[in-house]
Amino acid sequence: MHIARKFERLLEMYRHPDGRAWSGQEIDEATDGIVTRSYVTNLRKGRIENPGFEKLRAIAKVMGFPPELWFEQTPAFGTGTDLEPLPEDGSIADKANRLFEVVRNERSGEPYTNAEIARMSLGDLSEEHVEQIRSGKLANPSMSQVVALADVFGVHPSYFLAAARKPHLLDEEAMRILQDETVSAIAHKSLHLPGRERQMILNIIQQFEATQGAEGEG
Repeated sequence: MHIARKFERLLEMYRHPDGRAWSGQEIDEATDGIVTRSYVTNLRKGRIENPGFEKLRAIAKVMGFPPELWFEQTPAFGTGTDLEPLPEDGSIADKANRLFEVVRNERSGEPYTNAEIARMSLGDLSEEHVEQIRSGKLANPSMSQVVALADVFGVHPSYFLAAARKPHLLDEEAMRILQDETVSAIAHKSLHLPGRERQMILNIIQQFEATQGAEGEG
């Protein structure tokens, strides 16, 4: 699916908390200018066919959808490489180098070289691009470059977008939530709903809170 059509579909599915589709200005403000209003306009009009991964990650974060949805209808990529998440919130360079460590050349048993990966990409990547991605000099590679790198190594492109998160320490209130069967069930059911439906549930709870507050004042 063309990136512009994909973006339009995501805008329709994952709306602003007030129910409207996100505007370019709202995305600009929510991303602190990482994705500008003009960038959103150009992306929607199909003028940007190969957006950078940092832009895609930022849009996914503010709109509340999993980054891998950008690749939902991408042709099948290899899935033979099973990687544990990085212990820290790794950069593109960290994740690329992790692939070089884990995935070995089947013939030699040695790690792939940058030249070999460039050759296997069939022209989508140059040896210089691979080196720049691994060194961090190309911190925001294009969508096609990372897709090509992922395809060569047999992983889904979302591997580079997904951020490993440190587990949060549970406070006393969080423990009480987990111990309450009803509240815990609501949380688990909500977890698998799209962002819009989760927001609707939150709005209902807030309405109940407002009603109780009004009754208490009465």
